Amino acid sequence: QVQLVESGGGLVQPGGSLRLSCAASGFTFSRYAMSWYRQAPGKDRELVARIASTSGLTNYADSVKGRFTISRDNAKNTVYLQMNSLKPEDTAVYYCNAQLRIGAVLQYWGQGTQVTVSS
Repeated sequence: QVQLVESGGGLVQPGGSLRLSCAASGFTFSRYAMSWYRQAPGKDRELVARIASTSGLTNYADSVKGRFTISRDNAKNTVYLQMNSLKPEDTAVYYCNAQLRIGAVLQYWGQGTQVTVSS
């Protein structure tokens, strides 16, 4: 059974930091590209950051470059999102995503974790 379980969300003041974790199970984690998406109320879900399966290459949304860092630990089947200098506009539900392209696309989603940036 595939599971992606996010943790680490919460309420933080502007300028603060949070680290999100996503623990994966039920599939070969190291083969999958891992991403964090977010969805704010009334808005579409958007890609925040992505890390490749083996090369470790990363890419980020322009809105978070220089503030957020995605990383992965294949030994622990976990992907992280370190979020610094948080802004109110970062408030959203953050989702973990696993994706493997083998002709077709295999994709899994976590249940999401709420991040609220407010004073």
